[in-house]
Amino acid sequence: MDWSKIKTIFIITFLILDVYLLFQFMKIRDANKYEVANEASFEEKLKADEIQYKDLPKVPIKDQYLSAKPKIFNKGDLAKLKGQSATIIDLGSRLQVTLEKPVQLSSKFEPSELSGFLKENVLYGEHYQFWEKDDKKNTITFFQQYDNFTLYQNINGTITFTYNSDNQIVSYEQSYLEGIEKLTAKEEILLPLKAIETLHQKGQLKPKSKITKVELGYSTLIQLAASQVLAPTWRFVVDDKESLFVNAFEGQIIDLKSDENSKVE
Repeated sequence: MDWSKIKTIFIITFLILDVYLLFQFMKIRDANKYEVANEASFEEKLKADEIQYKDLPKVPIKDQYLSAKPKIFNKGDLAKLKGQSATIIDLGSRLQVTLEKPVQLSSKFEPSELSGFLKENVLYGEHYQFWEKDDKKNTITFFQQYDNFTLYQNINGTITFTYNSDNQIVSYEQSYLEGIEKLTAKEEILLPLKAIETLHQKGQLKPKSKITKVELGYSTLIQLAASQVLAPTWRFVVDDKESLFVNAFEGQIIDLKSDENSKVE
């Protein structure tokens, strides 16, 4: 056995391995540099367009898909509603309720005015969070929450109050999602800055606009007959008025104004 040749083969093999590992290291380092450069470049674009935003989380965030199903209300649920006349509609998935005694609102409405009524008089009322007041339709809308995350624009998890010309709540409609479960293991989601980049690239952020609020919630990804899949979703409030939504896994813009949650490619 020629130990000299074997030694030479080993040396050459290790040299080749070292070169390969060095190449891989350089590749990863360059990729990271490119990523940092891209991020810096995008922040410069936002600055050039005079688009402002609050401090954003920069550490990885993990979340998961959820599954849920619409609650089917029954006569037992109706019996729990005191001082209210209720009807079950939409194949049992919605309550239509009229109050025997209207609830007076102040001239300068604050969501907290309905907190007590929700907790004491509405089924699962503590699971809803104020969304908006629409003075054109005379409605006040609350969306359901899960683990302190809002379920955005979900027709199966909404309370809509109606008030009259005397600024009194006279009725409401309610739907509710139950059996909410974690469908997958937690995975890293897009950081909000990447979602903002998508909005900017698609022309959703106008120059000189200001992102006044950033929060994470859930929107409907798949709507089935008896259940639905919910996906983590970034919500960006622009100039304290418009809400823009981005799927936190896929990075697609979601149009929640339509009847069906459509994605903007």
